[in-house]
Amino acid sequence: MGNEHAKYVSALALDVGRKRIGIAGCDKTGLIATGITTIERAAFSEDIEQLRQLVQAREVNVLVVGLPYNMDGTLGFQARHVQKFANRVSKILNLPVEYVDERLTSFQAEQMILAENRSPSRNKGLIDRKAAALILQQWLDARRNETRPIPNA
Repeated sequence: MGNEHAKYVSALALDVGRKRIGIAGCDKTGLIATGITTIERAAFSEDIEQLRQLVQAREVNVLVVGLPYNMDGTLGFQARHVQKFANRVSKILNLPVEYVDERLTSFQAEQMILAENRSPSRNKGLIDRKAAALILQQWLDARRNETRPIPNA
């Protein structure tokens, strides 16, 4: 793993909702996250198959999942649901999973849609993709800050 892992990251971010899963990926430099697609949730096996195809096509080596914490920082019912789903996906696809606090990402994504003069209610899939991109961007930025050498260390 060593240095090579630090240089190239292929992460797939999931914004897991009851009806849809927004998906984002990053470029090989690990700098920029972009929304890729939205999966309309069906049977778990179908969701997994679509994720597996994306993982293989993009040579993904880590899953980044948004956890909807409650405003007081606790994990609620929906967050536990998301964790359960992510853990199953992680085991089946044999990929590590990392969580990101996504309390405000759906709201931010909605604001971005409004700024583009589009209707949030007609663009639910787009909101999910943008939310996933925001989740991934947050993770990439945090990761980049961790890998910076500390001056005079």
